[in-house]
Amino acid sequence: MTNSLAINHWHPTAAYLYTLPLDGPALAWEYLRRNPDYRRDWLRRHRHPDAAHRWGLRLLENPARDARDAHPAWLSDYGTAVQLHPDADPPPEAAAFAFWRIPGRKYLIHDGKRLVLVAQWPGCCMRLVLAPDLGDGMAFLYAVRASATPSARYRVFAATLDALAAATNTMPVATTRSRPTPTALLELHTLQALDATLAGASLREVAQGLFGVDAVAADWHADSALRARVRRLVRRGDALMRGGYRRLAQLPAPPLDEGDVLHPLQNVPEQAPPLC
Repeated sequence: MTNSLAINHWHPTAAYLYTLPLDGPALAWEYLRRNPDYRRDWLRRHRHPDAAHRWGLRLLENPARDARDAHPAWLSDYGTAVQLHPDADPPPEAAAFAFWRIPGRKYLIHDGKRLVLVAQWPGCCMRLVLAPDLGDGMAFLYAVRASATPSARYRVFAATLDALAAATNTMPVATTRSRPTPTALLELHTLQALDATLAGASLREVAQGLFGVDAVAADWHADSALRARVRRLVRRGDALMRGGYRRLAQLPAPPLDEGDVLHPLQNVPEQAPPLC
């Protein structure tokens, strides 16, 4: 599935295993990139360069890239990205910025205004905004944006820095993972069900692909729990694709135009995975 949208190849559940460790913003991208209107805006990006803000993005990202290769620049990054600036008055023992000591796979992205360093390692994805005059080996400062709720923002900021420090000092050679959480499995099944319905599969076919032919043969009738479960997965996937992804990306809900109707599932709080 890498670098392709596998709507027509939704049957193997193993193709969705990469979604299990994704954080909220990465999951939001998985739902958004399946949206037909977003894909249409991507094809028209040269004629409509400002379309990204409609989707909560700074720049349109290629929907053919899944969350392993895409690094969408969400507008919500204003509050979650850690900013790094040169220290104009460093003490003798000041820490120096060392690009290659930052753990994980690293990507540099310019979103039109800022240079963003994305670092990924098992269980965590971090976005660092680099000041234009910051160079390798320079003493530096962390910056947190002022807000009306500084204590809450500082707690998130401190937890992010703690995760960065722990990973920098003790980056393991190999990692083991516990069994997937119910939340992670829910997202996997929701994405698979969404792809199946976008490919034209019936509810019964979706159930067979997700839970097996035997399970469907044993429990598929008008009032069956299995049928209700599949129906909920399909409705949930459609709601997340058409706007509910914004909650996963920590974006505010867009204002409703006259005549718009908010999908009932879009107003249900999502249990988004932590940033780290």
